[in-house]
Amino acid sequence: MSNTIALTANLSENSLSSYIQAASKAPMLSADKEHELALKLRDENDLDAARQLVESHLRYVIKITRDFVGYGLPQADLIQEGNIGLMKAVKNFDPDRGVRLVAFAVHWIRAEIYEFVIRNWRTVKVATTKAQRKLFFNLRKSKSHLGWMTNGEVDALADRLNVSKKDVLEMESRLSGKDVAFDVGDDADDNRASYSPSAWLTRESDDPANLVMQSDSDDDQHGQITQALATLDDRSRDIVARRWLGEDKPTLHDLADEYGVSAERIRQIEKKALENMKGVIAL
Repeated sequence: MSNTIALTANLSENSLSSYIQAASKAPMLSADKEHELALKLRDENDLDAARQLVESHLRYVIKITRDFVGYGLPQADLIQEGNIGLMKAVKNFDPDRGVRLVAFAVHWIRAEIYEFVIRNWRTVKVATTKAQRKLFFNLRKSKSHLGWMTNGEVDALADRLNVSKKDVLEMESRLSGKDVAFDVGDDADDNRASYSPSAWLTRESDDPANLVMQSDSDDDQHGQITQALATLDDRSRDIVARRWLGEDKPTLHDLADEYGVSAERIRQIEKKALENMKGVIAL
């Protein structure tokens, strides 16, 4: 299986023709040979058997991907995703079920390609529920023309897929919409520029990278403070936590009355505890 993965890892549109030719030349397996290899893989974890099973079925992945080229995604990418599904199918195939591997693998291949199309057809997901996914993959081939669907077509598709007319119309609207450029460019007029997504990210603090970095920094500081507090005795930890980390901060005199010592003593405990914590955090 490792050889097949290496073959597809660098697959591009430029090498697609060569890859398809190589896949079509892979030897097809008889039912007996396929069963023999599947047993070796299951019982002996024979990776060479797995490679042969995968390579003999690559042509079927290519055939299945042709059903998805209408979504505008590179066939090379679709093939690589389909190959992932094929390898999963080979791994989970039970030779004692009495079915050929291709009949079992086609479901795994399609499932992997379905997920890839949904994730990548648009930056914003167009289908998130089961009903929406059925619509996504059936709406195009159900339309008899390039324009908007007629009421009759909407009713027929809703009945066939057991979804509401509202869902059909909403998905048609999503598929008919155009992607909007994040930044319209310097030559755009003020009206167009004001509606570009980049115009709404005016604060540097809203940059996702900055937010992630800030979150990581906060988590790191919280962890260091927690570690430093753990080195203190109970009284010192309570005084520092309430004086510096609590919302309702007590005064030195409040804590002095609570612990039965002078306010100066509380100040000394606090000072020593903070010095000890700084030493731990500095490490």
